[in-house]
Amino acid sequence: MPTTHSAVVEKAVCYVIADEHLLVFTHDDEPMDVTGVQVPAGSICDGESAAEAAVRELHEETGLRGRVVRPLGVADYDLAPTRDEVARRHFFVMAVDDADIDSVWSAGENDPSTGGMRHTWTCRWIRLSQAHVLAAGLGAKLGEATRHG
Repeated sequence: MPTTHSAVVEKAVCYVIADEHLLVFTHDDEPMDVTGVQVPAGSICDGESAAEAAVRELHEETGLRGRVVRPLGVADYDLAPTRDEVARRHFFVMAVDDADIDSVWSAGENDPSTGGMRHTWTCRWIRLSQAHVLAAGLGAKLGEATRHG
């Protein structure tokens, strides 16, 4: 049987941590069993470092401005059978100033691939001890993120 080679797409993933809580979001217009619980993440643009992409994606997806605290490394995630693509994810621990872990807010953006219909989601903070609920391999480096030092 012939093998196919999936496209590799470079991504940045943000673990924004404050007071033993992790910033997450859930999509408003898609069922939970399709999108799951996610953290801010997205494609790295040409000429952009992975850390720069993480800062940009955090702001675009949540409205929060943050900074990289430390890199956690890279992990590949095969998106098949949904897409013939491998997400090469660069994970970062990030921080925001004056994080309000009790806040819940709406955010969203136009479909980045088509510029089409706006997608919305609800952002909130969950306890790190409950962060095992992250979807689609987004929790791959969470253990490393929670170990200090």
